Amino acid sequence: MESTFCSPAEAVLQRETGIPEQLTPLADLDRVYELERVVGFVRDLECQRVALQFSDRLLGDAGAMAARLEETTGSKMFILGDTAYGSCCVDVLGAEQAGAEALVHFGTACLSPPARLLPITFILGQRCVALELCAKAFEVQNPDPTAPVVLLGEPACAHALEALATRLRPKYQDLLVSSPALPKLSGSPSPETKLLERFGRYFPLAPGRCLEEYGAFYVGSSSKSSSDSDLDPDLSRLLLGWAPGKPFFSCCPDTGQTQDEGVRAGRLRARRWYLVERARDAHVVGLLVGTLGVARHCEALAHLRKLSQAAGKRSYVLAVGQPTPAKLANFPEMDVFVLLACPLGALAPKPSGSFFRPVLTPCELEAACNPAWPPPGLAPYLTHYADLLPGSPFHVPLPLPESELWDAPDVSLISGELRPPLGWRPLNDPGCSALTPRPQMELVESSPAASFLSSRSWKGLEPRLGQTLVTEAVSGRRGIAIAYEDEGSS
Repeated sequence: MESTFCSPAEAVLQRETGIPEQLTPLADLDRVYELERVVGFVRDLECQRVALQFSDRLLGDAGAMAARLEETTGSKMFILGDTAYGSCCVDVLGAEQAGAEALVHFGTACLSPPARLLPITFILGQRCVALELCAKAFEVQNPDPTAPVVLLGEPACAHALEALATRLRPKYQDLLVSSPALPKLSGSPSPETKLLERFGRYFPLAPGRCLEEYGAFYVGSSSKSSSDSDLDPDLSRLLLGWAPGKPFFSCCPDTGQTQDEGVRAGRLRARRWYLVERARDAHVVGLLVGTLGVARHCEALAHLRKLSQAAGKRSYVLAVGQPTPAKLANFPEMDVFVLLACPLGALAPKPSGSFFRPVLTPCELEAACNPAWPPPGLAPYLTHYADLLPGSPFHVPLPLPESELWDAPDVSLISGELRPPLGWRPLNDPGCSALTPRPQMELVESSPAASFLSSRSWKGLEPRLGQTLVTEAVSGRRGIAIAYEDEGSS
């Protein structure tokens, strides 16, 4: 009966983690992982210790690639295979613990600037692209040769965009090609013209032109049957940030099949505005630390705390690693969670309905708590927390305390009830000086979380300090709940 519905208890206790299988044939290893470019990077810096970071699905090639690089360069290679948050961000902390002088990142990357200075190079991969099929698909979806269009692609297809544009430029007059915004090494020459950097890409716009004038043609994996929750976070980032009303088509690089992403972009934006309404109704906000390696994350965390306090909301900082439904279920007093992570980490697909409280991005909390948001003329939907901080062209400071924006009436679109004014709270108020009288004539700290916990029937273990006898520790039960060792067989 036991083996019918579950695995045997002995198998669970004795199970070992297997080694990932080899994904790439040894003959193709140098081409897929651009061995020549990595070797040049290591030799130019004269590094003796180099950290290699692989995406989770590429760890099967890590051992062979590390051995190949050690043999070619003579340097010591360290494999970083245990990222605390997401494999798209460079793990500079892990590289420093290994004493590495440089880091090579393989696979999909968010290209966010690291928090610490370290020479980094990215190997995005080179996926095969059927240029003829993609060119024909582009011509079908863009019959007007004068319409402005931008060629975009997933990171592994970025190498083929220029070749695709070469086939299309004789017919199309205003065709723009984006390129990954790879970090520049110190001492490298800067480009003559300043390129627009957005969505982790460079856009060579002509003087007087803006990105909001262009439609988009995205070359990357996209399935018509895939749901919005399973959408690639890089494509979600582009759909949310692209100017509404402009055409956006995705093209499969293998078959050339295209899909109009306008409807899906509308659903994503509607979902984001629903989360903004949930944030406006919230009284307690959990700020999830989702990165320690991306630049300005401490400044962004302080900004979110300031934003919540100004709107009269209580915020708590939670460091739980990569968020899962089981982890966040330990904090039922939170009304919403805000994930402070890189753009891809914040938009990573989450199982629908698995989290008992909504998980928001910092931009949604900004829209909910800052009454001056959004600024006039802001077309794209921001996806990176760095765009909210001072120094960014999209930064919107909080209104002054005497501003009428704080007293504007507001109605919840979810409950239909009238919300109280946001009410500016002094930023030097520690938030713990307000005292609330209880029926027992006790004075306690006024806290929404404390009030929530006091209403629960289960109070937890009582400390009983000084009332419990000290006894020697004894060995407890061993095994799993289905079959402890001292229970015998039944």
